[in-house]
Amino acid sequence: MADKIPTAELVSSGGRKIPLLGFGTATFPLVPFEETKAAVLEAIKLGYRHFDTAAVYLSEEPIGQAIKEALELGLVNLRDEFFITSKLWCTDAHPGLVIPALQKSLEKLKLEYLDLYLIHWPVSMKPGVDKYPIKKENLLPMDFKGVWADMEECQRKGLTKSIGLSNFSCKKVGGILANAKIPPAINQVELNPLWQQRQLRKFCASNGILLTAYSALGAKGTFWGSNRVMDCPELKEIAEAKGKTICLRWAFEYGACVLAKSFNKSRMKENLAIFDWELTEEELQKISEIPQTRVSLGEDFIYVNGPYKTIEEFWDGE
Repeated sequence: MADKIPTAELVSSGGRKIPLLGFGTATFPLVPFEETKAAVLEAIKLGYRHFDTAAVYLSEEPIGQAIKEALELGLVNLRDEFFITSKLWCTDAHPGLVIPALQKSLEKLKLEYLDLYLIHWPVSMKPGVDKYPIKKENLLPMDFKGVWADMEECQRKGLTKSIGLSNFSCKKVGGILANAKIPPAINQVELNPLWQQRQLRKFCASNGILLTAYSALGAKGTFWGSNRVMDCPELKEIAEAKGKTICLRWAFEYGACVLAKSFNKSRMKENLAIFDWELTEEELQKISEIPQTRVSLGEDFIYVNGPYKTIEEFWDGE
């Protein structure tokens, strides 16, 4: 099945390819270590090779254990068959702390390198404070130029094959590009039929940056998520007519890499089955007309005494 998942070349990474369907591991509330490890191992058996994690998810260690076990069992022959993404948390988003943070992630994953390392959010926090929940008095403006220079050094040192961003607006991506010697390969953002990111997609595509979609199904069941995507009447009508999981297919046809998070085996299988059919022009047109509303507002990072005082400021009006 792994060879049936399409790939895309990452422009700023020497032609390195990313599988366009990945397995997400963000769970809030957190699930036990063994449950995450078992889910990742099952995903590997089903054919997933692209796994998305982050320091704040606390899923790096179970992913590392699952990869080690998969290699020992012969489910996968080489580490190079995997594409592993992790993210720099806000407390480490400071010049001088980026490389140690990545090295800590590698230690937890038991890997020599990542395939992709992302700045998780465009904001910093006081170093060493608790990761979650966020204490807003610890929010700080990010030194974008300095942090990105350290991200570039991570790639030069071979600690990661590619670097990128997450939750960055057009304006903030542009700010990174203005000083970048190595441009971002990826911008991982909320992307689904109810938040189609048309402006951001166009801007990133024109700069050779691939969008990766999180909350492609609305992240139902998480504290930041919503039922609005799954309950959208237009989407339900198309899904019932097709008997398919259409949101993942839509994001793929939209030109994005897609992350799907489910620890349920049958859902894992369903999420893989999006590459042998297409949405019709009529269905795509109907989806394009759905009223747009963001689910993940980033409210944790809005603070009257912080670097972003309003949601509009945080997303630069997008």
